[in-house]
Amino acid sequence: MNARLIASSALASVLAMGALSVAHAAEGKEKEKCFGIAKAGTNDCANLSGSHSCAGQNKTAMAADEWNYVAKGSCAKMGGKSEDEAKAMIAKK
Repeated sequence: MNARLIASSALASVLAMGALSVAHAAEGKEKEKCFGIAKAGTNDCANLSGSHSCAGQNKTAMAADEWNYVAKGSCAKMGGKSEDEAKAMIAKK
C-alpha cells in the first residue's frame, strides 16, 4: 500500500511540475488590456464605469468599458481600444 501511495504522489508531483512550466511560459508573453472586445460574460476584470468588479460579469457584448487581456500589439487588429481611448469614448456619452 505504501509503495502505491509513493508512486501516486511521485506521479502527481511530476504532472504538477509540467503544469507549472506551461503556466510560466504563458506569463512570459506581454499582454495588454483591450477594451471593447469582450463578449458578454467574458470580461477579464472590473470595468471602467465601476458597475462591477469581477471577471465574467459584463452583460453586454463589446461594451466600451469592458476589456480582455490580449497579446501586446494585437488589440487594434482586433478592433479594440486602449484604456485612454475607451475612457474618451465613455466621456463623450
